[in-house]
Amino acid sequence: MSSNLSVAEENYIKAVFHLQRPGSIVSTNELAAELNTKAASVTDMLKKLKQKKLLNYEPYKGFTLTADGRKVALGVVRRHRLWEYFLVEKLQFGWDEVHEVAEELEHVTSKKLIDKLDAYLDFPRFDPHGDPIPDANGRLILQNHICLNELAVNTVAQVSSVKDQSSELLELLKHKNISIGSKIEVKRKFDFDNSLEVKVKNFAAPVNVSKQLAEVLYVQPQ
Repeated sequence: MSSNLSVAEENYIKAVFHLQRPGSIVSTNELAAELNTKAASVTDMLKKLKQKKLLNYEPYKGFTLTADGRKVALGVVRRHRLWEYFLVEKLQFGWDEVHEVAEELEHVTSKKLIDKLDAYLDFPRFDPHGDPIPDANGRLILQNHICLNELAVNTVAQVSSVKDQSSELLELLKHKNISIGSKIEVKRKFDFDNSLEVKVKNFAAPVNVSKQLAEVLYVQPQ
C-alpha cells in the first residue's frame, strides 16, 4: 500500500503515528508544529489521506490513524530503524549521524529488500537509539523503562532509549560518555534546578545531567 504514497504522504502518516497516544486525537496544530509547516497545508494533506482511508479526520477536532494508516506508519518506522541499525553497526556511522540519512532511505519501499536487510542484520529488536524495530508483521516490543529523573538515588540502571534524537542531544550524550546500554547510577539530586549527579560505569568522574536531559533519557533499573 505505501508504494502508492508520496514521500510527503508517508512523512505525514509517520508524524501522526509518533504524536498519537492511546485514546487521544492529534490536532492540526500539533502536526503542523511537528512538521514545521502551516496548518492550512496540513488540512489539505489530511483530506487526501482521509480519502485514501488512512486517517479518521474530524474538522476542528483532530484525527487518528485507521488500521491501514497504522500499518503504513509501522512500515515506514520499520524501514527507518533498520537502516539506522545498518548504518551504525555495519558502516560505523555515529548514532548522532544516521537520522537524516535514514529519513531518505525509509522511503525505499521494496519489501524484499527490507526483509533481506532484516535477515542480514540478524533481526535486531532495537535501533541504535533504543527504539523498538517493528517486525515484518508490524509487531513492536514494548520496553518497561522510566525517565532518568524518576530513578531513585543509589540505584543502578541501564540506559535503554532516548526520546529526543536530535544530533545536538546525541552529541551531548557522547560528550558525557552516555550511550544505549550504559550502566549509570544517580548519586545526588539537586533541588535548586532538579539536575542530577550521575556516575557512568567505567568512567571515574561523575557527570552533571540537567533536568531537560534527564526527561528525555530512559533507563531500566537493574
